[in-house]
Amino acid sequence: MKRIILHKRQDGFILPAVLALIIAASILGGAVLTVILNNFFVVSNNVQSQQAFNIAEAGINYYLWHMAHNGTDYKDGGTTPATPDATLGYGPYVHNYIDSNAQNAGTYTLWIKPQGGGSTIATVRSIGKAAGSNITRTVQAQIGAASFASYGLVADTEFWFGSNESANGPVFSNVGVHMDGSNSDVVGSANATYVPQAQYGGNGSSHAGVWCDTSVTTPNCNTRDKSNWLYPKTSVDFNQVSGSLCTMKKTAFADYASTSGLAGQANACTQTPTTRTNAYIPQYSSSGSFSSTQGYLIQLNNNGTYDLYKVSGENDRQTTYTSALTKTTVATGIALPPSGVIFVEDNVWVRTNPTFHGRVSIASGRLATNNSTDITIADQMLYSAKDGSDSIGLIAEKNVLIAPYAPPTSGAFNFEIDAAALAQSGSVTWPQYYDGTNTCTRGWASSNQTFTFYGSVATRQDWTWNYSGGSCGDRVKDTSTGTYYSGIEHTNTTYDYNLQYAPPPSYPVTGSYNILSWREVLTHP
Repeated sequence: MKRIILHKRQDGFILPAVLALIIAASILGGAVLTVILNNFFVVSNNVQSQQAFNIAEAGINYYLWHMAHNGTDYKDGGTTPATPDATLGYGPYVHNYIDSNAQNAGTYTLWIKPQGGGSTIATVRSIGKAAGSNITRTVQAQIGAASFASYGLVADTEFWFGSNESANGPVFSNVGVHMDGSNSDVVGSANATYVPQAQYGGNGSSHAGVWCDTSVTTPNCNTRDKSNWLYPKTSVDFNQVSGSLCTMKKTAFADYASTSGLAGQANACTQTPTTRTNAYIPQYSSSGSFSSTQGYLIQLNNNGTYDLYKVSGENDRQTTYTSALTKTTVATGIALPPSGVIFVEDNVWVRTNPTFHGRVSIASGRLATNNSTDITIADQMLYSAKDGSDSIGLIAEKNVLIAPYAPPTSGAFNFEIDAAALAQSGSVTWPQYYDGTNTCTRGWASSNQTFTFYGSVATRQDWTWNYSGGSCGDRVKDTSTGTYYSGIEHTNTTYDYNLQYAPPPSYPVTGSYNILSWREVLTHP
């Protein structure tokens, strides 16, 4: 009998293995596809995010251009909204972003917040979004024109800091700087080389734009850090100040209805109305006559007001401003104008009572005549706080002077002036001689009699707080050195860094508008 052997089929074992392989491949393929799709999504988002960022930057650049053409327009060329958002300012202003292919690549939304207080600076926030995307990126920048108050000291002439003097804050000269003293910030010059005059330590030889005498050992000229001595750099145009004085006069006109009609006239700056407002003070004499000893005393108070006096005479040898000035009261408790600008069509004397709280610029000029006016600091000038909330700008058509009678008569003192001072055509200085004479002014040489200037100095010509030499007039002798001084021998000039981004109202600018600071904001409105 034959044995029949049956063979068992293996198909049932192969099929599950094949199915498992297919499932595994599907899972793996799905995972790979998911990764690929996620990568596409991430890449797409990254591209859209970068596009949004680029568009946001384009918004900042657009408003930089806009402010360069109209530095006081914070409403994107419109008139709304009337009231700005407390946090973001005026806006939102939405613009299409047209790319180089003339395609609408997205939008940027602008918010503009002016710094206020007469500053040229505005904070601009730009929110960019690419077309077809919900992704946004936000860039925020401060846009403004650097003012003359951006410097601790800036001049159209050369400087010499002796080894016992220090430069606090940025210093710049359109000629050159002989820097034997220490410096805490940038020292710049418009020239690569220059020949210093003898009175500035020169010996007839050419020197670098910023240099020191190699014989000076404290600080050591040969080993000191000179990395922040920068030259040549673009010069500072003091000719712009005359235009700034005109602008400030128009600003003062525009503040009040009785003079606002003059602000828009083509000859606004040569108009000399007799109408006085809180912002505009007319010529001392209605006939237009001029005298260096006539004008107005402005006393700045600590409650946002000022007192005004007519000055009919000055005896600059007197020991206090009260006896030196012959004056009559015009008005007291005058509110500071909305713009923060007071324009005086004559000479000005100024003091604080006893401190000043607020932000104001006092401009002095006779723009309709050939006469040039001075601002004279008649007494101590103090802020109520040195945190940027207080600022005083003094912009003179000619000189900003410290009166010989301004410091205390005698005894120990620290006489202080807090201000940003600018002389358009003259000097910011202690006068070497009494007015109209060749007699040297009085001096203080004791080490416990000191002078502190806190602020900024911009001068077309000279800058000094004292003169030294031999016996002359009312100079005082420093018995330790045998040198005679007019003015205060022991001085400290300190830059108010709050002025860098918050200058006094409508303070003259040195050039075009720029992006002063920039950052990306991780949130948006």
